[in-house]
Amino acid sequence: MKLKVYIENIKETREYESDILLSDVLKDVEDCLPYPVYMAKLDNAYRALTHQLTHDCNLEFLDLRNNEAWLVYQNSLVLVFIKAVHDLFGKDVLVNVRNSLNKGLFITLTHHTLTEEDVAALTAKMNELIAADIPIVKEHATKDQAYNIAKKGRQEETMNLIDSVTNIDDIEIYSLDDETEIFYNLMVPSTGYVRLFEINLYRSGLILSFPHPGNPDKLVEYQEQDMLYAAFSESARWGRLMNVNFVSDLNEKILYDNIDDIILMQEALHEKKISDISDMICERKARLVLICGPSSSGKTTFAKRLCIQLGVNGKKTLYMGTDDYYKELSERVYDENGKPDLESIKAIDTKLFVEHINALLEGKEVDLPHYDFSIPGKVYGKRITKLDKDTIIVIEGIHAMNALLTEGIDDAMKFKIYISPFTPISIDHHNRVSTTDARMLRRIVRDYKFRSSEAQRTIDMWPDVRKSEDVNIFPYNSEADVFFNSNCIYELAVLKKYAEPLLKRIKRDEPEYAEARRMLNFLKYFDSIYDDSMIPNNSIMREFIGGSVLLK
Repeated sequence: MKLKVYIENIKETREYESDILLSDVLKDVEDCLPYPVYMAKLDNAYRALTHQLTHDCNLEFLDLRNNEAWLVYQNSLVLVFIKAVHDLFGKDVLVNVRNSLNKGLFITLTHHTLTEEDVAALTAKMNELIAADIPIVKEHATKDQAYNIAKKGRQEETMNLIDSVTNIDDIEIYSLDDETEIFYNLMVPSTGYVRLFEINLYRSGLILSFPHPGNPDKLVEYQEQDMLYAAFSESARWGRLMNVNFVSDLNEKILYDNIDDIILMQEALHEKKISDISDMICERKARLVLICGPSSSGKTTFAKRLCIQLGVNGKKTLYMGTDDYYKELSERVYDENGKPDLESIKAIDTKLFVEHINALLEGKEVDLPHYDFSIPGKVYGKRITKLDKDTIIVIEGIHAMNALLTEGIDDAMKFKIYISPFTPISIDHHNRVSTTDARMLRRIVRDYKFRSSEAQRTIDMWPDVRKSEDVNIFPYNSEADVFFNSNCIYELAVLKKYAEPLLKRIKRDEPEYAEARRMLNFLKYFDSIYDDSMIPNNSIMREFIGGSVLLK
């Protein structure tokens, strides 16, 4: 029987034999595609390239510009890396995928100290495995079988997770020759798909680099990111203080009613860090505090809590957002699709902003604008302001650390803060919790509660948000004087209660269905915190779930 397959990438319908593999369909059209493909979206559901077609369908092949395809590449590369480690150093060596760093993965090894010679050997072994194009085989295991695999690999946290999760009937395992591991995402069909990678020795481990969605066919240039490493190290220390390093640890705290202590300790850690930052600003005698971070980092709550701590230190503050300095309608800039571009620094009247900041710092009276989006345009006369010499201006916005925003202002007056939720817990040693996924869940919940926006819209716009962050935010994080980790170690267990119903509403015929199912699959490993009344009303979490005393 012939199947009719509409291929979105080439806008054509082609006919194939029933039970044909997606990888074989790919061979038929890959010359028409701009970048290598790692998975597909089949009738709005993510599918591995080993999937068989059995009915007429709509099909889209996905390259690294798609976030899920990027995760598939990463997981597949990690499996190859684990195989290389065990081939070279023995099965006793445990691979720990820690966090994202330098747009790659920071990895450490237990029971083995890495050297430059090891890096060269690992690179050679991985290239050997990739050149051999060895099949990566997926199988479905029962919980008992998966538990035994984890036990054999001495992965206690995976054993605990399997024990703690009740709503799964089977677990996907992947084999590469004699290497069998549990992964929670799809994989490529064989090792030959992950040809681009690089390994660099770094601190106590190494960085495994691979292409980025912005340049799908090129490796990311290696750069030192010492401050980001320090932020992740602090995040890991917080996890150890609370004895929550893996999802199974968090589930155990929820099960045995110890979660209130975790919430209070997390909030205390945040408050202490904000107090420390306030002290640093005062010691520096800074007059201008610039707060920057990606979407859903909790910038507004953090900025207002910082203002309170600066007040404790005897400082007056003026809080300002850059949104009030959007250019007038006649000066608005547009993107390549003809839509108003409100993300670019070009959308901000930086000349007026600098003029006002300088005047305020000089003690002059300034008529600060308020941008009214219903007009749209600036409204004057409501915020006529004059500062004394001890007042600190606190500015929050995505462009806060872009030099153009404060051009000409003495750098000695500035104190720059980068904020992001660096997630300290992992699912297990090989499967980390993505900071990007945590931020998207925050935004899904906030958009629904405060902007009457369904999850579909948030998911649909998320790739554009991420694209903007790559241009407007991430390149400037190295400018920061200090990083603030806005993650609440318990937050995914709280967000699950709010996000899960929204994600389940998305129907199979909607284009956001695939991403919704991926997020639901990820959330199923977390127990829910149903009673979140213990979360203080000034918590960063309140910015997303409601009840904040700071955001009235």
